[in-house]
Amino acid sequence: MIRKIRVLVVDDSALVRQILTQGLAMDPGLEVVGAAVDPYSARDLIVKCKPDVMTLDVEMPRMDGLEFLRKLMPQYPLPVVMVSSLTQTGKQITLDCLEAGAVDFVAKPTSNMAQGLNAMLAELRTKVKIASTVNVSRWKNRRDLLPSRGLARPVKALAESTDKVITIGASTGGTEAIKSVITGFPGNMPGVVIVQHMPAGFTKMFSDRLNQLCPMEVKEAESGDRIMTGRVLVAPGGKHMRVRRSGGIYQVSCEDGELVSGHRPSVDVLMHSVAEQVGANAIGIMLTGMGGDGAGGMLAMRQAGARTLAQDEATSVVFGMPKVAFERGGAERLVPLPDIAPATIRLLSERTP
Repeated sequence: MIRKIRVLVVDDSALVRQILTQGLAMDPGLEVVGAAVDPYSARDLIVKCKPDVMTLDVEMPRMDGLEFLRKLMPQYPLPVVMVSSLTQTGKQITLDCLEAGAVDFVAKPTSNMAQGLNAMLAELRTKVKIASTVNVSRWKNRRDLLPSRGLARPVKALAESTDKVITIGASTGGTEAIKSVITGFPGNMPGVVIVQHMPAGFTKMFSDRLNQLCPMEVKEAESGDRIMTGRVLVAPGGKHMRVRRSGGIYQVSCEDGELVSGHRPSVDVLMHSVAEQVGANAIGIMLTGMGGDGAGGMLAMRQAGARTLAQDEATSVVFGMPKVAFERGGAERLVPLPDIAPATIRLLSERTP
């Protein structure tokens, strides 16, 4: 008999605890072993019930999810899926929680409650199962969970085009992986385009946060934005991003459309456009994530002459997207996360005449 994944639900609302408990129980592979009203009772239930995964409300009155995570993870590392509101504060805390060790998050619906709730619960069931496979032991005894807010080096994007484009795709665990890579890029790096699987509303805050940390300028992409030296463009949540060549410059277009590889934005959509429009002048990077989005697009990039890298298993939160990209021949090699920025810089120098 297959052992069920044991889940602890933490939310200050009795109604939400009931909804989440019932929604998770719809999957026969999941078992809710406890429901806590706040982090204080959650702490006791963690010891008593020994859950495999915890769902954690972002905004709670006595202690918010972020503060709880910062106390919990160094002492008792546990895979956590955040349940986030779409308020500005909720989005801010959610991104902080991903930095503090949360595996992933789902957003509470704000409209069309019946349909939105069913979709959210289906997403939560999937993400809880993914989280149960994640090794969070690296957080044990960590004392660096307070957010660093160092001053970024002020470098403006240059008003000139570049003949090279760096393309990054990521999903689960990707917010921290992307930060690791692009904070390692100098301010005069060729233009970077990124798809991170994330809902609308979160990508703007994610981009703004990276902009404070990176030598390059980082912004949420808008149709018509130029890809140029010193600039990073992040695909907006809920829209596909493509690269277009216009004369001697590259631009992005951000458009609605059907889900591709189960996602919008999709890494496949971005990388296929880069393969077609940029060809051998591109570098593709696949970071941690569940599933296989981007594998086909990265293969097309490599076949067009681009150089390609993927994050290795040991440093991936979820070794899905990098693994599939490598197995299908899209990624040339697997690279540990700390080495990806230096490896990318070396590839650029190899390509410079």
